[in-house]
Amino acid sequence: MTNEPLYTTRREFLGGSLTLLSTAATLPVFLGRTVQALAGEEPAGGARGSHPILVVVQLAGGNDGLNTVIPYEMDGYYRSRPRLAIPARQVLKLEKGVGLHPSAEALKELFDEGKLAIIQGVGYPNPNRSHFTSMDIWHLADPDQRAKQGWLGRYFDACCNGSDPEPIDSIALLGEAPLALQGRKFMPLAFENTDALAWGAGRRDQAAAAAFRRLNNIDGNVPESEKVLADYLQRAALKAQVGADNIRSAAGASSAGRRARRGGAGGGGALGQQLQLVARLIQADLPTRVYYVSMGGFDTHTNQAGRHQQLLAQFGEAVQGFLDTLEEHKLQERVLLMTFSEFGRRVQENASGGTDHGEAAPMFLFGSKVIGGVHEKHPSLDRLHRGDLAYGVDFRRVYATVLRDWMKADAREVLGSNQMPLKLLRR
Repeated sequence: MTNEPLYTTRREFLGGSLTLLSTAATLPVFLGRTVQALAGEEPAGGARGSHPILVVVQLAGGNDGLNTVIPYEMDGYYRSRPRLAIPARQVLKLEKGVGLHPSAEALKELFDEGKLAIIQGVGYPNPNRSHFTSMDIWHLADPDQRAKQGWLGRYFDACCNGSDPEPIDSIALLGEAPLALQGRKFMPLAFENTDALAWGAGRRDQAAAAAFRRLNNIDGNVPESEKVLADYLQRAALKAQVGADNIRSAAGASSAGRRARRGGAGGGGALGQQLQLVARLIQADLPTRVYYVSMGGFDTHTNQAGRHQQLLAQFGEAVQGFLDTLEEHKLQERVLLMTFSEFGRRVQENASGGTDHGEAAPMFLFGSKVIGGVHEKHPSLDRLHRGDLAYGVDFRRVYATVLRDWMKADAREVLGSNQMPLKLLRR
């Protein structure tokens, strides 16, 4: 081993081209029992049904909730949107005077099967129309942005019972870990696709490759002051290597015999592919409790009609295909899927055939354990807040419901406030 200080080696390892993850900040460091589980020394996930799984779908850009869950009985909807409003005869009718966009046929089927709960008018006090600020608020579960860690990161910090959190407890199919999953101790796995889990030593990878080899072959010539760091880095390298192999294996599991999806093979676009990967990882019995995916394109300032139609069709097909896969493998009772968007859109359409940043919007919960139907009231179109739909349900109440009734956690401890859960899940 060279006399190079280990902090330099660590920087090479974390900042080099070791593409176990897309960013150094989310390097998978498997601690405690995880390395044994992934290496095959103990079962990877225990008996099925041992823990619930949450799948979070972020609808990035600000989904137009008013054209998703449509108040077709409200005259104000048609007055405010002479071009974008969906004619009442085309709306997929639900209940309580609302219905779905006609392109959301897959969502309507799931609603009719009792697998979709729609929570109307969700938002937070003093809403912010900035993409970045509002998204941070949702990730932190803190409208005042005083929290430093994400709400799911705090969940993992709190549920570890004094032991170190294990990154494989959560997987984000993103280039970097979302703020929602980042805790004080907990840091999730994050990768955009399974190719990012491969070691690709090549043109610019030689320094990082050498660092990786050194970390896996640390000899006895380590200064006493650096032994703890050396041990840490050696374990990190080994566990990351083992974990990557395990996830790649799970992701490549054969789909032979899978029945045709109602939305058609390959339906749902990029989100459909992400959710099918999640389904394969769940089938492989990884110990992962939270999966996080994102679907973009919802910032519809211009020419919204056709674009939003396509987005809702893909979204519905992706979720329906995912739930079909879970049902096929008898996993549907273990999984809850939740959607959110940083805000809705303005009530009044703009001059460019689109809508601008708004406030309240619906959230969706999917699964066999949801209390299906339309929950809470649709915001009034006669009493707007700064030209937007006023929120009636604080989004933290939905989080509290998921934490208490699904994740079996202390919602107050995680959220830091006493948010009353809603009756959305069968307990």
